[in-house]
Amino acid sequence: RAFASFELGTNLKAWLYRILTNAYINTYRAKKRRPEIADVEDIDDLYLYRHLSGDGAATTGRSAEEEALDRFTDTDVKEAIESLPENFRMAVLLADVEGFSYKEIAEITDVPIGTVMSRIHRGRKALQKALLDRGRTLGLVGADEGR
Repeated sequence: RAFASFELGTNLKAWLYRILTNAYINTYRAKKRRPEIADVEDIDDLYLYRHLSGDGAATTGRSAEEEALDRFTDTDVKEAIESLPENFRMAVLLADVEGFSYKEIAEITDVPIGTVMSRIHRGRKALQKALLDRGRTLGLVGADEGR
């Protein structure tokens, strides 16, 4: 349907991903109007700060992110991701889950690269806070950690 809008010499991968992203956003918004639990895809790698990791990461050879995520259920992580504003969530998922570069994300989302960098940073910080708050609620981290 939109093939005529593709310009030769531009990034085909980013163009196709933009179409996929728009389709996802349309579906997401439609589902949001009809209350239903929406799943976020399985998360293999996610950026978190060290204060959630504990001391085990260095001795087991696993990353701080893996150690921190092991403390949370999939539902906890999905809810934290879904709580992010849509533009932050999209930037974080594209960077940390899909592995796109800042430049590719800028092309996919049609925003300047500086905006992408800002959204990823703010999204990661918001995700960190959401998981830290959840960790405190569950007793996984001390009340004074992360301050």
